[in-house]
Amino acid sequence: MTNISKALGRIQPSATLAMSAKVSELKGQGVDVIGLSAGEPDFDTPDFVKDAAIQAIRDGDTNYTVVDGTPALKAAIIGKFERENGLTYAPNQITVNSGGKHTLFNALVATLDEGDEVIIPAPYWVSYPDIVNFTGGTPVIVEAGADQGYKMTAAQLEAAISLKTKWVILNSPSNPTGAAYSAEELKALGDVILPHKNVMVMTDDMYEHIWYADFPFATIAQVCPDLYDRTLTVNGVSKAYAMTGWRIGYAGGPAWLIKAMGKLQSQSTSNPSSISQAAAVAALNGPQDFLVERNAAFERRRDLVVSMLNDTPGLECPTPEGAFYVYPDASALIGKTTPKGQVIGSDEDLINYFLEEAQVAAVHGAAFGLSPAFRISYATSEDILTEACTRIQRACAALR
Repeated sequence: MTNISKALGRIQPSATLAMSAKVSELKGQGVDVIGLSAGEPDFDTPDFVKDAAIQAIRDGDTNYTVVDGTPALKAAIIGKFERENGLTYAPNQITVNSGGKHTLFNALVATLDEGDEVIIPAPYWVSYPDIVNFTGGTPVIVEAGADQGYKMTAAQLEAAISLKTKWVILNSPSNPTGAAYSAEELKALGDVILPHKNVMVMTDDMYEHIWYADFPFATIAQVCPDLYDRTLTVNGVSKAYAMTGWRIGYAGGPAWLIKAMGKLQSQSTSNPSSISQAAAVAALNGPQDFLVERNAAFERRRDLVVSMLNDTPGLECPTPEGAFYVYPDASALIGKTTPKGQVIGSDEDLINYFLEEAQVAAVHGAAFGLSPAFRISYATSEDILTEACTRIQRACAALR
C-alpha cells in the first residue's frame, strides 16, 4: 500500500539530476566517464564572497532571518535591478528563496489553481512543466525549434493564449539551448501579452551574465514597462557567481505576489541560509570584473564544442547566444544501429548509447520537451570538452 499524494504523482524526478547521480555512481565504480549533464559552472566561488560568509559565521550571523530575505540582501538586490536592468523595486517587492527553483515553485504554487494554464516555450528547463503539474495547472507547450533559433514567436504566443492562461514563462539565455531574446523580440512578445489583463510573465534570467551575443541583455519588464506590474523577474547567484550550492534565488515583482510567496515560504522552508544570504550580499555588491574573464572562457568553450559537434556525422549544432549549453539536433541519427545491433529509436536511446559506448553523459531532448536532440553543458575545461567531443564523434561514426 502506498500513500503518495495525487500532486506528487503528477511530477517526475528531474532528468538532469538523475543523470548527474548516474555519473557519480559510475565514477564511484572507477568508470572513466565524462559528465556533461550538470548545469553547474566549474569555476570556484570568488574569494571575496567566501570571505563574507566566513565573517558572517565569526560574527554570529547564524540565526533565523526574515522569512523572505534580510534587509541587507534585499537592498543589494534592489541595487542590482536598478544598476543593471533599470528596474526600481521597493523592499516589499523583493523575495529571497533557497535557489531559483524555489522562487519559481513559490510563485506558481501561490497563484495557480486546477485548470489554470501556463505557456512554456520548448525546449524548456525540465522543472517548469512539472511544477505547473504539481499545482494542478496545465502546461501549454509551444514548440520553438532550431529553425527559429529555439525562441517562441509573437504569433505562436498569440495562438497559445486562452482565457485560462495565468502565466507565460520566458527564460533568456535559455537552459537548455543557450538561446537569448533580443529587446525587440521581447517587445513583440510583450505587445501580445499586454491586452490580456489576467496574464502574468515569469522571466527566468538566471543566466543573465553568461552572455555572448552582440545585442545587450534585456529583460521584459525593462523593455515593456506597461507589464512591470504583471512581471516576476527571477534571478539568483548560482550561475554567474558559481554559487550553486549556496542556494540563493531571488525575484522582483508586484507586492501582492511577493507577499503571497512569503506566506507560502513561511510554512515550508522559512528563511534561506543566513550565511548564504551574507555571501550573496557580497556577490551582488562586490567587484564584477571577474565575470568578463569567465565569460571569455565560456565563449571559447562554446566555440570549441559547436565546431566539433558540427563536424560529427549526424549532428547539427546551432551556436547559442548565452548560458553554457548546446542543444544539437540529432534527427539524422534516429533509426541507426549501434555496433551491438541496438536501434537508436529516440534521443534517450542515443544518450544511453553515448554513456555506454563513449562514457560521455548528456541529457536527452525529450526531458526538455523537444526531440530528437540532447543537451551538453560545456562548463568544464577545454581539454575535457575536446576529449568528450572526440568520443561522441567516434560513437556517431560507428552507427550504421
